[in-house]
Amino acid sequence: MCRNIKTLFNFDPPATEEEIRAASLQYVRKLSGYNSPSKANAAAFEAAIEQVFQAGKLLLSSLETQAPPRDRGVEAARAKARSAQRFARAPA
Repeated sequence: MCRNIKTLFNFDPPATEEEIRAASLQYVRKLSGYNSPSKANAAAFEAAIEQVFQAGKLLLSSLETQAPPRDRGVEAARAKARSAQRFARAPA
């Protein structure tokens, strides 16, 4: 999975349409191998982003959970700590 695509379900506040669209763009970029498509492929690229966006919106609105919503700030701090530990330099 593309590392830039973040989990969007069960957060307080909920994911915005902009976040869902950004994840859709990253997904289509990963599938196509294009960061920016040629003019010949631009329409297909944009259509794919819109379709993934609509599917993502439907998915997020349909999912159910009994778990309490996660706090974005807490999750971001945890991810930063994991990253710092993962990429920490060994003592010289």
